[in-house]
Amino acid sequence: MHATQSFGPFFSAIKAAPLPAEVLHHAKRALVDWHAALFPGIGTEAVQRLQRVLEEELDRGNATLPMGRRATCRAAALLNGAAAHAAEIDDSFRDAMYHPGAATIAAAIVAAQEAGASGETLLKGVVVGYEVSTRIGVVLGRAHYRFWHSTATVGTFGAAAAAAYILGATEEQLAHALATAATFAAGLQQAFRMDSMSKPLHAGRAAEGGWLAARGAIAGITGSLDVLDGETGMGRAMSDHPDWGTLASTLGKDFHICRLTFKNHIGCGHTFAAIDGALALKAEMGIEAAHIRRIRVATYRPALDIACYLDPRNENEAKFSLKYIVAAALVHGSVRLSAYTPECLWQTQTRRLMDCMTVEVDDELDGWFPGRRAARITIETVDGGTAHYLQPNRKGDPEDPLSDSDLEGKLIELASPVIGAGEARRLAQTIWHLEQQPVAGLIWSATPAGSR
Repeated sequence: MHATQSFGPFFSAIKAAPLPAEVLHHAKRALVDWHAALFPGIGTEAVQRLQRVLEEELDRGNATLPMGRRATCRAAALLNGAAAHAAEIDDSFRDAMYHPGAATIAAAIVAAQEAGASGETLLKGVVVGYEVSTRIGVVLGRAHYRFWHSTATVGTFGAAAAAAYILGATEEQLAHALATAATFAAGLQQAFRMDSMSKPLHAGRAAEGGWLAARGAIAGITGSLDVLDGETGMGRAMSDHPDWGTLASTLGKDFHICRLTFKNHIGCGHTFAAIDGALALKAEMGIEAAHIRRIRVATYRPALDIACYLDPRNENEAKFSLKYIVAAALVHGSVRLSAYTPECLWQTQTRRLMDCMTVEVDDELDGWFPGRRAARITIETVDGGTAHYLQPNRKGDPEDPLSDSDLEGKLIELASPVIGAGEARRLAQTIWHLEQQPVAGLIWSATPAGSR
């Protein structure tokens, strides 16, 4: 049996029985968070430009975009996947170094709309997509993450598995969908090491590619079933000879969707341990930002490699600047969308803290990655006082999760400027009771604020 075939028994088991209550609930949590990320992403420049590119595929087709505009399934998967990743607020599965929701849920919703699926089927498809893709991501490991953007590559498998389930694929068709998805998987880390619009497109293409791979497999298009574990397969080409032997060993027993990280700040998640640690130390010392003379941040290497901008000049660079995000948090007490306005970006106090901050790799904390995301913070005050703090994880990680109320509040905060507070609350309640809805597409009935 090849790695692409190892998910079949789990796939059939999910079809045969209801989801455990806890797993069903966590799938809803993922959907609430996905929508919180989606709405601010819709208005980003990259997504608006992409929508114009796809104009000929809009106002027709079997899918519906937020606020009710029709689209072809391909265009909807691409646009919604990109939008859900564009604002840097989407979920992650820590051990796979991967944002599973953006592509997986985008493809799942398109497939559910296309098939007229029930809410329960949509939720089951989401679970299948998360469980399959996160395991592939874990096996590919840190060696893959060095060069490849896992949300783009691994996300294609999440989208393919979710769509295949919802569209009624067999075990054999699922294997072929995953095999084709592997050949579609791409997305380079270098694409966002300088200012560009490529990063959200990675998630969009993963959603589109996964949906297409699933549709193709159901139509009889076959893939090379050894594409993951073969001599010249993805494992050897895009990782470091990973071991596929235990890929499916915990399927149906340990549900990864129950151990997601949901963002409590806005920006690159690799900065969040440092944010939380800096804010905790500031509170412990009882000081204001103006009292800080020096800051030292020591953390794991990918945080420095990816949140790499030392002197960010625009919103995109600021979201990937460890120095900026930590400094902005110390000045404002949190990092919300407003932290990336030009006024905040060039604020004198924030820039002063950036200038007096050093960032470096801590070998011990780097050894904890990816299973833990930690930071050590040192603050020296203007009167000579010094204090240290170890932040062992991030608020929103499984050890310190966001509550259901936190997630609903996040959705209302981020969706209200687009669809209005009342519609945002209604959307949240629809998702919390989605298994009772006859058609999954009902969650797209929100209308733009100002059009009512």
